[in-house]
Amino acid sequence: MTPAARQSPHTPELRATARHLGRRRFLTGAAAAAALAFTVNLPAAGAAAAAELDPARLTADPFTLGVASGDPLPGSVLLWTRLAPAPYQADGGLPARRVTVRWELSRDAAFRRTVRRGATLAHPEFGHSVHVQVDGLDPDRQYYYRFKAGAWISRTGRTRTAPAPGAEAAALTLGVVSCQRYDQGYYTAYKHLAEDDVDVVLHLGDYLYEYAVSGVGGARAYPAGTVPAVYGHEMVTLDDYRLKYALYKSDPDLLAAHAAHPFVVTWDDHETENNYAGSVSENDDPPEEFLIRRAAAYRAYWENQPLRRPQLPDGPDLRLYRRLHWGRLAQFDVLDTRQYRSDQAYGDGWQVPGPESENPARTLTGDAQERWLLDGWRRSHALWNVVPQQVTFAQRHNSTASPSQVSMDSWDGYPASRTRILAGAQTAGVENLMVLTGDVHVHYGFDIKRDFADQTSKTLGTEIVTSSISSGGNGSAKPANWAALMAANPHLKFYNGLRGYATVSLGRDLARADFKTVPYVTRQGAPLTTAASFVTEVGDQGLKPA
Repeated sequence: MTPAARQSPHTPELRATARHLGRRRFLTGAAAAAALAFTVNLPAAGAAAAAELDPARLTADPFTLGVASGDPLPGSVLLWTRLAPAPYQADGGLPARRVTVRWELSRDAAFRRTVRRGATLAHPEFGHSVHVQVDGLDPDRQYYYRFKAGAWISRTGRTRTAPAPGAEAAALTLGVVSCQRYDQGYYTAYKHLAEDDVDVVLHLGDYLYEYAVSGVGGARAYPAGTVPAVYGHEMVTLDDYRLKYALYKSDPDLLAAHAAHPFVVTWDDHETENNYAGSVSENDDPPEEFLIRRAAAYRAYWENQPLRRPQLPDGPDLRLYRRLHWGRLAQFDVLDTRQYRSDQAYGDGWQVPGPESENPARTLTGDAQERWLLDGWRRSHALWNVVPQQVTFAQRHNSTASPSQVSMDSWDGYPASRTRILAGAQTAGVENLMVLTGDVHVHYGFDIKRDFADQTSKTLGTEIVTSSISSGGNGSAKPANWAALMAANPHLKFYNGLRGYATVSLGRDLARADFKTVPYVTRQGAPLTTAASFVTEVGDQGLKPA
């Protein structure tokens, strides 16, 4: 973190409140610092409400950050936009006034068969973001949507509803993405994904990075000064995070992907700070101070993602884990492995496991989320139980040495937590388990073993790890540690270090995973290649070449 950030950019009033309420939080579970700082900063009603902006004052396009939809339900869609005629200004180029935004939902892209329309308010307290929940729709149907503000009309987005509860849906195709550091490459993979035939995109974290971005956009190598100087420091405050989302969302390929498909999102660490764990920051900031930063990050995340009202943050807390269904074909248990985890053992990084990491009291999900997951599996009637989450679930040794080092930030650093999850899946009778993962900037395909130390033990499911969109630069098909990891992990069936995304097609008989890659991201125009394809069969889990 920069020296200025370490001196705290927050106001003395917030820091004083943090010291007072932060102590109470850790002792009694009472509200934390940012709970007061942010929950009171909600749109007021009546005479206290912000004045409304005259639409005639919108003299520039307010829809620069595009449109999005998310979390499809059988009879409901969630539509998102955020008004920002000047996206690289802290206020988005709008005064602190509410703005009326109209919306339309249609069966066709020309809006000749409009089925719903309405109006809502974009409040300055929420960065002029809009979250519209449209209910009463037909299940398993495609729709088109757009927004209007003053004389301006947004681009058209495409979304869809999920099949009806209990419907025997035949198939579902998912796009799986993660890790899109802006200054390490272009989002060419999103251009291809926007044109791909998928039903829903799962974003598994690191939607943005907290780090400074240079005036040339890092590896994008723009002309000097293209990226405004306001991005030249690490994100810490609410304005910082809002501005960074504006930079990322201005990318044309990301805009296209959001407009083309509904997204289901979950975060990892960089949406707040690298490798934080609960209330423990990477830089060992006082917890009450870090919680103010976390509150700002969580607030900006909700403002800038197509999330429903239950995900509205309460200070430094936001319940992001949630459950979605696709008829009886699939149940999705979307996890949050950052907010509730124990601190990484042995100072984080790659370490030899020992008593600290193997302590059975350690948790990656927190007790409440773990119970929620296992209870959901016990009640599941889905053919496929899919777990979109952040960090590598399967065991991953980095050498054939015994003992080998493992990542303390992944599930290997929390083996008791993983054991409880797998035991819960077996107890619940989950037969077709699929874990979807991001974080590591490579494609992996794993078999999930009952006992990773015994490769003859039952295969309980599969893990599909998607590479990054751009994080890490160009990468390579066979990274330097390719041979070592393949030899050290017999349950690792595929490893590729190029950028890209994965698609997963779920059917009644099998699931197919396609690992898609681009050869470079430091310049535009890269073609898309399917590097490998695997299937796993219903009732007979394990990855086999397609």
